[in-house]
Formats: sequence, C-alpha cells, structure tokens
Amino acid sequence: MVPDSVPQDETSSHQSSTAEMPQRRSGESLYRRQISHDIRHELGTIALLASALKTSQDVGQDSQLRAAQILAETKWLEELIRVYEHVPDGSTTQRDSDLANTRLDLVTGDILRPLRLSSRAKITMEATAVTAHVDRLELWRALRNVICNALEAAGDDGCLAIRISSSGRMAVVEIEDDGPGFDPASVTPASLGLAIVVAFVRKFGGRLTISQGTLGGCAVRLHLPRAD
Repeated sequence: MVPDSVPQDETSSHQSSTAEMPQRRSGESLYRRQISHDIRHELGTIALLASALKTSQDVGQDSQLRAAQILAETKWLEELIRVYEHVPDGSTTQRDSDLANTRLDLVTGDILRPLRLSSRAKITMEATAVTAHVDRLELWRALRNVICNALEAAGDDGCLAIRISSSGRMAVVEIEDDGPGFDPASVTPASLGLAIVVAFVRKFGGRLTISQGTLGGCAVRLHLPRAD
C-alpha cells in the first residue's frame, strides 16, 4: 500500500514554523533581558528613596525602621531577578543550587521582620541556631510560601508560631497557625500552594509533614538534613 502523501502546503507550513522557533526564542530572551534591566533600574530607585528616608532627620524612628526593611527586601528581589535571568526560556527545570551551610533561624528572621511590620497578627518564633546544607534563596522561597499561607489563614487578629530546632540528624522548621483548620484528607501541595515547598524538601533530601496543630489550625513541618 502506498502511504498517503502529506499535502505540500502543510509541509511548508511545518518547516516554516520550525525555522521560526529559534528566532522567536531569541526574541523572547532579548525581551526578558530588557525587562530584567528595567526592573533593576526600578529597584535601584526604590533603594535610593528608602536610603534617603532611612537617614532623614524629619521622620521618626519607626519610619526609618520601615525604610531599612524595604532595603532588605530589595536584596531578595535582586536575588530572584538573578535567578530569573539565568533560567532558559521555556524551561520547566530548576536551576542548579548554590549550596552553602545556611542558618535556618537567620533566614526565617529575615522573612518575619517585614511581616511583623505589616500585620497585626501575633507572630512568635522560638529558635536555636540550626544549620542545613541547602540553597539559601530556595530555602527563603519555601519558608516564605508556608509562612505567608499560615499568616493568611490566621488573619489580622490571629496567631502564628514558628519553631526551629533539631531532632537527631534533622533540622526542623515548624510553622503553625490558629486558623479555621482543615481536613487532612484534602490537603495537597496544589490546594495549599505548597508546590515550591514540596520541590524544595525533595531536592535537598528532606520531608514535609502537614497535620492539625496545637493552636487549632494547620501545622507544617519541614525536616532537612543538618549540616555538620
């Protein structure tokens, strides 16, 4: 049997589309670099304004503290932009990690400072100096995701408790809120917005547990191998 022939117009269209793909991706890469360039300019402007406010003599100490925190947040944004610029167009894979011995309590403190300034919720942290061999930015992303979810569940008048400790060879970060609670059977990474967290703990040989907390809401625990 002679196979059906492909119509000439369809073949030409496919070849044309294939030829255009590298050119289109090159255009996307250029556009991403341009956007990143503009974002960095805006961050620089925000940093200058915050620096001026931080050292201004006509504002109070509270305003200077908030300005200092804005400066600290811009540094995390710069890190995110750096990662964004080095992710290939159309890539669905994670970047290579910048591994280092990272203090979990210090990174968590960086996350909590702006939240305490912007939320009326009661936020407490009990922490020991625990170190894990992980990527600092990826740890920040994972913890910020969980903490912000917990803060949203607790509400402006709620409570949020963070505990950082060690158990054997594992470092443990526990985030608990007094929100309305949940059905454990219905908890999935997608429903709680924990996809980033799941990918993080898997990548670094840890594990994630979600349960009912002692405050009545959700308790999320990240178990990560401790650094020597």
